Amino acid sequence: MTTLSSDRVRAQTSRRPGAAYLAAPLLVSVIAGLGLVATYHVFVRTISGQWLDTAAMLGTEVHHARLEELLRQTLNATTLTSLVLVCLIAATVGVVRKRIDLAIAAAVLVLAGNATTQVLKDWLPRPTLDGLTYPNSLPSGHTTAAASVAFALVIVLPAALRGPAALVGAGYTAAIAIGTVWARWHRPSDIIAALLVVLAWGALAVFGVRLLRARRAAAPGRPSRIGTLPLLVTAAIGVPVTVIGLLLGKSADAMTAASPEPSRLTFVTGAAGIAAIVAIAFFGWLWLATDDLWLATEDADAGPG
Repeated sequence: MTTLSSDRVRAQTSRRPGAAYLAAPLLVSVIAGLGLVATYHVFVRTISGQWLDTAAMLGTEVHHARLEELLRQTLNATTLTSLVLVCLIAATVGVVRKRIDLAIAAAVLVLAGNATTQVLKDWLPRPTLDGLTYPNSLPSGHTTAAASVAFALVIVLPAALRGPAALVGAGYTAAIAIGTVWARWHRPSDIIAALLVVLAWGALAVFGVRLLRARRAAAPGRPSRIGTLPLLVTAAIGVPVTVIGLLLGKSADAMTAASPEPSRLTFVTGAAGIAAIVAIAFFGWLWLATDDLWLATEDADAGPG
């Protein structure tokens, strides 16, 4: 086993990263940015998009007092203080593992992602097309905070822990995201936009790490199935449920010649879409955060075993 591990490390150290390896994070960042623009245009600047989005938010509400209080406490816990705390934890892990580049990347994606969300939320206009005078809430600050801290912890942890950490982070992010819709704090499009903001900055952070270590051996790696399979299953279930719900909503709209009314169906459709988007975002992040260069370095540092 020691010989095979050493051979793998030597084989990797004989290679240099190609242009595609360096450009992949940039491509992901651009795609996420374009997705953000498309999300804003469809769900904020069109009548049908606004109605579907708002109907999902108004489809249900918390009626149980104890559950409502628990939800409020959970959402309020995602604050600036928690962001700073996670940044410090990520920095500490990076320093202990002698990976200052990963610690910096984690801090950049958390701080830049949350700053971008606040700027966009204040800057983007929301025309009143659905008859409701709600202010703009895109992107979601709570979801940005939850996703960014989860992304940060995934990137600084050792390779063996990234998969489980991504699953825990995805579950936490999905709970926060769906909770904000359930509490009528945010629309599903706010969640999608927040995840795209975090993914865009995360991809840029990975690009910076790869660029700094471009002279060392590197090759795209594969994340463990422990992390990827549950995310793929969630996406595989969530996407068709969302599509079916949207089609049913469109059919109801066509039959009544009016905008779709809030219902449990619209909420379930939005929740399924959120779960699918969260799973896809964390799946993509696991692939970006998995790098044979990092794995080889960790294996080499670990020594025979």
